[in-house]
Amino acid sequence: MADMLLSTGVHDTISSNYVRPENERPHLDHVIADANIPVVDFGASDKSQIISQIEKACRLYGFFQVLDRRQSWNRRRSGQEGAGHHLEFFRLPPEEKAKLYSDDPAKKIRLSTSFNVRKETVHNWRDYLRLHCYPLEEFVPDWPSYTSSFK
Repeated sequence: MADMLLSTGVHDTISSNYVRPENERPHLDHVIADANIPVVDFGASDKSQIISQIEKACRLYGFFQVLDRRQSWNRRRSGQEGAGHHLEFFRLPPEEKAKLYSDDPAKKIRLSTSFNVRKETVHNWRDYLRLHCYPLEEFVPDWPSYTSSFK
């Protein structure tokens, strides 16, 4: 099953397992351009205002965009560097990545594609590395350590 991973090589064609029927595809002509997406500023000092904004956005829209003006450039930069370690994992040879592959959705640490390969008729175009992390001390020891800074 690990050969199903998208990150294991170049794909000249798209497998029919990834093609949704026409009636299940998004209809882009129904998309509203420049819609007013609710924004919640987590950096605001008034916590009751933040809670109120979240409640209103969830009630009226079902989603919101998070803005945090307190976040410094250095914190953003370190987050981007952390994401680079995951890129290192996905650039490993296929046989190394395959060691973590599983199509069992109950596994807490696994590499897979889509959500539930066993039950889906159409898969999502993605690979992901699932690493449970709460409580951290329980899961981190079992995380892969392909690079010294991965954990």
